[in-house]
Amino acid sequence: MKHTARLIMLVFSLTLLSGCGYNSMQMQEEAVFKAWADIEATLQRRGDLIPNLVETVKGYASHEKETLEAVINARSKASSVQITPEDLGDAAKMSQFQAAQGGLTSALSRLMVVVERYPDLKANQNFLDLQNQLEGTENRINVARQRYNEAVRVFNGAIRRFPNSLTNNFLLHLDKKEYFKADEAAKEVPKVKF
Repeated sequence: MKHTARLIMLVFSLTLLSGCGYNSMQMQEEAVFKAWADIEATLQRRGDLIPNLVETVKGYASHEKETLEAVINARSKASSVQITPEDLGDAAKMSQFQAAQGGLTSALSRLMVVVERYPDLKANQNFLDLQNQLEGTENRINVARQRYNEAVRVFNGAIRRFPNSLTNNFLLHLDKKEYFKADEAAKEVPKVKF
């Protein structure tokens, strides 16, 4: 009789645990980590392309040294700020990372203004290829950020929803993750002059 009671209790416990979200919350957290890794991969791609772009522009616009140095310095600063999966819940570290990436984006924008001043450079096939690669990379970064934010939304909702919230509070202790937010400068309306 005791053996049957234990078996019934075991089956009942397993049935309860299967609906508690234990496994699904961990899989959703892994999806957040994967989405973050995708952002890092696209940022690395951009970092790898920038030296080639700078060298190409240098050949045509050697007297625009200040702008080129700003791009190099911004790339160095952006690659020095690292975020680990454990830091995804830390708003201060996420803000620091996003600020460094925003500085690189701003420096690249200034570099593109330099390009507008040199029609020969714009016509150079190597430059056009690099520019297309950078544009594609910026689009990939944007998509990766959106996918990361979606993974964070799903995960944060899962750890707050009942009965998952109980499982998280008593067993997993998973922290809410931070969204990737826009840089403050990105909120300003760009000025276009002709």
